[in-house]
Amino acid sequence: MQDFTFRRPASLADAVEALRSIPGGKLLAGGQSLIPVMKLDLAAPATLVPVAGLGELRGIRLEGSELVIGAGMTHREVGESAEVAGAIPALAALAGAIGDPQVRNRGTLGGSVAHNDPAADYPAALLALDATVVTDRREVSAADFLGSMFETALADDEVITAVRFRVPEAAAYAKFPNPASKYAIVGVMVARSPGGVRVAVTGAAPGAFRHEGMERALAADFSASSLDGVPVDAEELLSDPQASAEYRAHLVGVMARRAVEACG
Repeated sequence: MQDFTFRRPASLADAVEALRSIPGGKLLAGGQSLIPVMKLDLAAPATLVPVAGLGELRGIRLEGSELVIGAGMTHREVGESAEVAGAIPALAALAGAIGDPQVRNRGTLGGSVAHNDPAADYPAALLALDATVVTDRREVSAADFLGSMFETALADDEVITAVRFRVPEAAAYAKFPNPASKYAIVGVMVARSPGGVRVAVTGAAPGAFRHEGMERALAADFSASSLDGVPVDAEELLSDPQASAEYRAHLVGVMARRAVEACG
């Protein structure tokens, strides 16, 4: 790990100004993504700007048909929140199964979303729940915000402040986890709302994606059996020591069925 300086902001405005004024500066939330890559010398920011404790990034509240979660909320706080459990139980369950207790106590929603690890759980929730990512200067739909592996629409001096999740009629998340890291080898969230059905997949490809074939099948008949025969193309999926692309394609179908059954 290379030497770095620490600049603690007093407010969100201070954090943004620090990013603009310091070449190579990086935000530090829970550190569960940034610190490991710094240890491996895969990243060497000259300055870290910690934001996890900023009040502007905290809080969970229901606003009409949307659940708004501050970017600084930890996975544990999201998983144990009565507001989240009451509005979107599937999101609470997803957060409660991220990593291990140490990761859940330090990692944050905003940090995970900004990092956009292809095996992270939150990207599936963002797409399935038609979420909006709120930053210090704009609001971006999840579909426009999330890119391919570790890529997002976030500017270098932009800070995620919250995520707005649409509250569905029913939703569930099913994950086949890596036994060591608990990252998703494949994770699927299914959400049903008055606007239709959304099926989002994480872990299987370089980025989270929606499966439109499954969405059409479930819109016609919201049952696990309706997914029988719906193909999952392995051509664009990842293949690594944990699972081949063909096995991941199989898992997408299995996890989707489990998620539909869990919706009740």
